[in-house]
Amino acid sequence: MNARTLEVAMPWRARAQAFARPLVNACRDVAAFALPQRCPVCEAPADPARLLCAECLAAVPRNAAPLCARCLLRGREPVGCLVHPGHRVWSAWVYDERAALVVQALKYHERVGLAAGLGTDLANALPSRLRPDAVLEVPLHSARLRERGYNQAALLADALADTIGAPRLEHALVRVRPTRPQARLDASERALNLADAFRVRHPARLAGRSVVVVDDVLTTGATLGACLEALLAVGAKPAGVTLAWAQ
Repeated sequence: MNARTLEVAMPWRARAQAFARPLVNACRDVAAFALPQRCPVCEAPADPARLLCAECLAAVPRNAAPLCARCLLRGREPVGCLVHPGHRVWSAWVYDERAALVVQALKYHERVGLAAGLGTDLANALPSRLRPDAVLEVPLHSARLRERGYNQAALLADALADTIGAPRLEHALVRVRPTRPQARLDASERALNLADAFRVRHPARLAGRSVVVVDDVLTTGATLGACLEALLAVGAKPAGVTLAWAQ
């Protein structure tokens, strides 16, 4: 195949994959209800919408204290920070092998149906006094979104907004340039990788408003920290919430 043929063929392949994905997901959903779901940890019966059985889900460590994304990124103690209120992040769980199974199923294995049930976990992580004016997601770059087919952070943001009854602002944050995958980068490399990577659309609409930004996992604080910085720069009052904190 010459270069021109490849150039023409690739869009058709991408379209075919996009067309097939809903069918594959539908077949997976049918199989999940037709066949008994087993917990991947203990093999006990489990609700397909939750992946883990009730006992294993209850055993995932909970995180009660807010974390500071800026202190976390700088290698400082992230719990109890009073200096950076605009970088405060709540996480529902402490990342362990059980949490990892849920996150990876949602993020990499197209178990998008898990997101709806996780809205309650995210809502329970937030303090009762926090009533955001809007819920946002950590965005994917358009190229990564096409590759994966969905943004797991957006699914979680939808679930949280539905659970707490808050307005959902899609695409209020945009990733303006592609970035390297974060998983294998250290804290300083992550910060550099994400510098000026996010932009707020229609900043005047968010000025003075309380907003919550949703992501799946808080690791070094680089991604959420960069999103919170972008929101602070336009006068918003941001906070973050994630499903898990990878200590």
